[in-house]
Amino acid sequence: MSTRSTLNLSLTEALRAFVDENSGEGTLYATPSEFVRDVLREKKERIEAAQIRDAILDGFQDAIHGRTETYRGNLRQLMKKESD
Repeated sequence: MSTRSTLNLSLTEALRAFVDENSGEGTLYATPSEFVRDVLREKKERIEAAQIRDAILDGFQDAIHGRTETYRGNLRQLMKKESD
């Protein structure tokens, strides 16, 4: 269960107009709060995706430079254990 808290923001006129244009009647979002929450979620997802991409690139560089170890365990069991 997530808890909610309130955050008051000061926006420039241009940003307020952007929020207003994307919320309310005729838009995907009923309220400005819904729109701002969705924009924040998208930003969070982009940051997380960039972190994953960077980790993959680091692993790729490790493989290119021979910094690898042979895994002798059961990857399927490990993944199942992690998902439980």
